[in-house]
Amino acid sequence: MDRKLKFIAEPKTVSIVGCPFSGGQHRVGVDKGPIHLVNAGLVDQLKDLGWVVEFDGHHQFEDISADIDPQIGKLKNPRLVSRVTEAVARVVGHHVNKGSLPLTLGGDHSLAMGTISGTLSNIHGMPLAFLTSLSGSASLGTIEGGEKAILREHNIAAFSMHEVDRYGIGRVVEMALDRVNPDRSKPIHLSFDVDALDPSVAPSTGTPVRGGLTFREGHYICERLYETGLCVYDWFGNFGIKIRFLKEVNPYLKEEADVKQTIAVGCSLVRAALGETLL
Repeated sequence: MDRKLKFIAEPKTVSIVGCPFSGGQHRVGVDKGPIHLVNAGLVDQLKDLGWVVEFDGHHQFEDISADIDPQIGKLKNPRLVSRVTEAVARVVGHHVNKGSLPLTLGGDHSLAMGTISGTLSNIHGMPLAFLTSLSGSASLGTIEGGEKAILREHNIAAFSMHEVDRYGIGRVVEMALDRVNPDRSKPIHLSFDVDALDPSVAPSTGTPVRGGLTFREGHYICERLYETGLCVYDWFGNFGIKIRFLKEVNPYLKEEADVKQTIAVGCSLVRAALGETLL
């Protein structure tokens, strides 16, 4: 039975925003993730789930010479990143405004500034849950002291693999939903970083660390959030609920078999986030 989506117009439409961009960090290859995902047949896979799919190609971003865009502290290419994220925000905002579900494929983490900004400009009352800490090295255990202080100061809900081990992924997801969306009435933005998965599941990524989410734990998050009917934006990246964004899939870092495995897992996660079920 098809799930009714509260904030998505009929016929349900997913607008793929391909963002092959890696300018916000130093590793090359992250920008190739979106291209591999689409080439793996993602568009047809989503059509098979009953979605109308809009995809007009990957976005090309104007480069800025390093001579006029020097690094500021840890910030790489600040002017370029600012220009790109502003452009992404406009595209995402356009799709949200017309009632479709933006699916952003990245690409490095800096793009999230644009995807979140674009969504918030059109969707009001949307909570942002920090589920990013469900990964291994990207969990609270490796967040810097200043970042931990921000989480505590602002009482931001965050869950690490410790909570997943202790309570199970099902309860952790419900705890997160209860914290940011207790009456299940607000739109949800999901940002899924593929390196939250254990490297045995997704080996071709820029920051693999043992002890991440299993295949089923990652899929359960996507399945459960779609089941709420509140999805408005997803972001998958680093190969990243509003539309899903796969970030940081990095095909340059591993052998061909590892790349194919990671891309296949990425496509599977997107399908789960858009309604594919086991039964």
